[in-house]
Amino acid sequence: MKAAVIESVGRAVVTEVPDPTPGPREVVVEVAACGLCGTDLHILQGEFAPKLPIVPGHEFAGEVVGVGTQVTELAVGDRVAVDPSLYCYECRYCRTGHNNLCERWAAIGVTTAGGAARYALAPVANCVKLPEHVRTQDAALVEPLSCAVRGYDVLNSRLGAHVLIYGSGTMGLMMLELAKRTGASSVDVVDLNPARLETAVRLGVSGSAANPDELDRPQGWDVVVDATGNAAAIQDGLDRVAKAGTFLQFGVADYATRVTIDPYRIYNQEITITGSMAVLHSFERAAELFANGVLDPDVFISDRIPLERYPQALEQFASGVGRKIVVVP
Repeated sequence: MKAAVIESVGRAVVTEVPDPTPGPREVVVEVAACGLCGTDLHILQGEFAPKLPIVPGHEFAGEVVGVGTQVTELAVGDRVAVDPSLYCYECRYCRTGHNNLCERWAAIGVTTAGGAARYALAPVANCVKLPEHVRTQDAALVEPLSCAVRGYDVLNSRLGAHVLIYGSGTMGLMMLELAKRTGASSVDVVDLNPARLETAVRLGVSGSAANPDELDRPQGWDVVVDATGNAAAIQDGLDRVAKAGTFLQFGVADYATRVTIDPYRIYNQEITITGSMAVLHSFERAAELFANGVLDPDVFISDRIPLERYPQALEQFASGVGRKIVVVP
């Protein structure tokens, strides 16, 4: 079958690989669409994936075309979105409910072959059936949405909060949509990319700017979310948190990123700094929210690019052109 392969640091190709064969509790999914994510860029840069080569793609949905001998929950022809998370269920973190921090954490498209291919393998337990009205080619959005839902689980924010989001890429926009639905009094978005910021305005924001100084909140924001992973944005965001407020590191920074914190201010103003790592008990909820229209796929998905052009799709994504880019086998 045809698949994208990140062969080595900085090199992605499209080539032929063997068709997958399901284990007893696995299914074969014919991929309808696979989303590109910042994690894929990190893998290309030699981070995250424990070894290369790897077939990337952890955001995907498709139709079941093969089932293992012990699979009874799904049948050939079912359409599914796939949670890529793979846990050991044995380590301390799994046993205390923090599976996303699993000591043996793995993921489809990161540590095992993913959805940037015609076919992909997935444990049956990781598959969520799609209702009839949901288009399979749109359901690659469920996985990033589940990460955003996890982010709001971590925030545990109160009604009436004033929220500032750095970044209006896919994840920033998803955090915006969830903020609107979790009782925020205001949601402001900051981005240096005017085209992306325009989409945030289209979705409905209280304020938008290239610089938070242009926004009218001198006392700061109750919730500040970084959805960029950029050191300058993170540093600026830490300084914008109001007293008793929370800063959420949601964007994926590279390993070398460093910022400075003010310990006295954190103590004196009771500021919380926290993070949100991937998916945890949020995939099914994200699938239901998606089915209920929390996101408009036609707004979020800007490009549908043939799998044959996966390397070019990665380049476009890295350049910041477009919103969610999906590849279509």
